[in-house]
Amino acid sequence: MGVNLSQIGKTSISSSQLELETDVLIIGGGPAGTWAAWSAATQGVKVTLVDKGYCGSSGATAAAGTSVWYLPPDPQQREAAIASREPIGGFLSDRSWMARVLDQTYTNLNMLADWGYPFPVDDQGRPYRRSLQQGAEYMRLMRKKIRKAGVQILDHSPALELLVDAEGMVAGAAGICRQTGEHWRIRAGAIVIATGGCAFLSKALGCNVLTGDGYLMAAEAGAQMSGMEFSNAYAVSHASSSVTKRGCFRWATFTYEDGTVIEGADAHKGYPVIARVLLTQPVYACLDKATPQEQEMMRTVQHNFFLPFERMGIDPFTQRFPVTLRLEGTVRGTGGIRIIDDTCATSVPGLYAAGDAATREFICGAFTGGGKYNAAWATSSGFWAGEAAALFACKLGNKANQRSVQGIGQVVVRSHNSSDRNFAPMEIIRCVQAEVLPYDRNLFRTELGLLESLSRLHNLWKEIRNSKVAEASQIVQARETAAMVATARWMYTSALARKETRGLHQHLDYPQQDPNQRHHLLSGGLDQIWVKTEPVVSKTEITQSKVKNPKSKIGVAL
Repeated sequence: MGVNLSQIGKTSISSSQLELETDVLIIGGGPAGTWAAWSAATQGVKVTLVDKGYCGSSGATAAAGTSVWYLPPDPQQREAAIASREPIGGFLSDRSWMARVLDQTYTNLNMLADWGYPFPVDDQGRPYRRSLQQGAEYMRLMRKKIRKAGVQILDHSPALELLVDAEGMVAGAAGICRQTGEHWRIRAGAIVIATGGCAFLSKALGCNVLTGDGYLMAAEAGAQMSGMEFSNAYAVSHASSSVTKRGCFRWATFTYEDGTVIEGADAHKGYPVIARVLLTQPVYACLDKATPQEQEMMRTVQHNFFLPFERMGIDPFTQRFPVTLRLEGTVRGTGGIRIIDDTCATSVPGLYAAGDAATREFICGAFTGGGKYNAAWATSSGFWAGEAAALFACKLGNKANQRSVQGIGQVVVRSHNSSDRNFAPMEIIRCVQAEVLPYDRNLFRTELGLLESLSRLHNLWKEIRNSKVAEASQIVQARETAAMVATARWMYTSALARKETRGLHQHLDYPQQDPNQRHHLLSGGLDQIWVKTEPVVSKTEITQSKVKNPKSKIGVAL
């Protein structure tokens, strides 16, 4: 059941307000959000989902598709898969979480097949369920399933702030219907944030709705971030294309402009080599390592990758083409909202996080989850968060929507000062991109570079805090801007605290991995950013000590 938002082309913000009540509110309509909605609805509770775009078509998965970490329940295969990720991830992952994700992903994808998702088959007619490359079909099916389960969907309705009760427990959210300008306010017993990661509007395919909005809302409620130093993932693409398909570049030869092969360059571990060359000169690629059979396979399962080449009249298997690296930030990185137990609960009562909005350190450690690990995490964490949110709401019962609530959006939504000064969102977006997109700042980090960037980012935050948005119709973009600035500050403050090189975090001043820094870094705060260490412990230990205060506080004040 969907809400009809048919008036397109709004020019101003309406004064009217839509008031709703629900048991579980899902913020975000990608894979994690739809799995959370379905899981919650199967518990027999009322579920509402709000999406910044159109649930089923917005976001990275719908636009690009993905592979997925799917393995049969064979102990040897799974042990090998888990063991292979530990050193890559800097030994920050957790085996029990990885095993849980493999179990849940296996169950969910088999269920997806029963629902009618068209998984490809191999030469022997066996289903191949390690690929969700038909991302649009996947998300259309998920929308259909959650609507059939009774989930109410508000499309084009970004959340702007969370609501809390007198005790600080989340109690709903408020936002705006972009097509009508009507404000909405939804009371809820529990909330799942599944808003995806933050790619800083880098033009990566499907990522322009992924601006860290959920991080900001969670932080305003008092939640922490984790692993934000591992949020500098880049992916190779044609220089004129937004499609980032690292898997296809597995068969690429990377060369200088004169055709000389660039030693050590590849799209996986060798992309820093590509970045170093790109700092001074162009880099070219050709997928000349693919056999005819592999070429046919790629064109079948990665058809959107080839569309730009077809438009430009290029045969990527025989002709060289220029490439670039596009920042995908926390979308392919591992940082996100800290979760405190196996239900994907945050430290804020009633608030859960799933998918790329949550940290993926438990299964990926310090290294990128790429497509397949993050896809497995999205379906699994969404399932767990939705189920737990439903049970939480059930415990509250009728009291949930009888509470006195208030909005807690601190930035843009309501100002803490009476300044008449306005800020232009696009100007600040360009400034934050200047700090996070360049390879020599975000990929190749130095202490001096991080300090310089943080100084400018803190000033941007002050400008937002001490100003108001000029046009009421810009409030969504202004919140996105604030979220990107906040995300960059958590990233770089965490990176400054990790004085070593581990996984995605490459620190030129500290080029070695330090065994004494095998810990997680938690971060948070708005006007003052803080960082704390948290020991690497098993899921069981985390569950037993949910609210234990971590030690080694490092403060960075404005």
